[in-house]
Amino acid sequence: MISSVRGPVLEIGLDHAVVDVGGLGYAVFCTPSTLAGLRRGTEATLATTLIVREESLTLFGFADADERELFLLLQTVSGIGPRLALATIAVLEPDVLRRALHDGDLVTLQRIPGVGRKSAERLVVELRDKVLVTPTAAPSASAPAQSGNARREQVVEALVGLGFTLRPAEQAVDAVLAETPDADPARLLRTALSSLGRSR
Repeated sequence: MISSVRGPVLEIGLDHAVVDVGGLGYAVFCTPSTLAGLRRGTEATLATTLIVREESLTLFGFADADERELFLLLQTVSGIGPRLALATIAVLEPDVLRRALHDGDLVTLQRIPGVGRKSAERLVVELRDKVLVTPTAAPSASAPAQSGNARREQVVEALVGLGFTLRPAEQAVDAVLAETPDADPARLLRTALSSLGRSR
């Protein structure tokens, strides 16, 4: 298992970063909040986990080991795979997710795309006793401001990468931008994901 990577950041997309490790460029899929803390050309250290499938090897990266453990814990629940686990952390910050699981807050859990009431109940039943509620962490530094069009294109691309079709993804992002035109990419993705989750 690749438990961490460290090196200069070569590229940053909305859903992944490329990190140079000993001359090899590793594509690491991350949450928006983790990506917001990276800067191209600056060395980064990410806690990682490698998901092995018959047809692929996919590396997921996190700001710290605690977020990685939550990502892995989510996948112990039937029906929760890596993509949904990452989307879950994208929609709900780790502390918010832990609190929702601990308190049995089904409304909050149903903001996750693809999670209905029964799935939310299953998450609570299976994970309530496995999470520790911690004080709310200070918000991370936001990424440099981008134009609305650049943010729109990046977020739409990320949503399509998460399995949504183009048209609904565009409509969800446009709706968020109409209400909060200054939303940073992480907030824009999180809100659009929540909206798409409610519409399913």
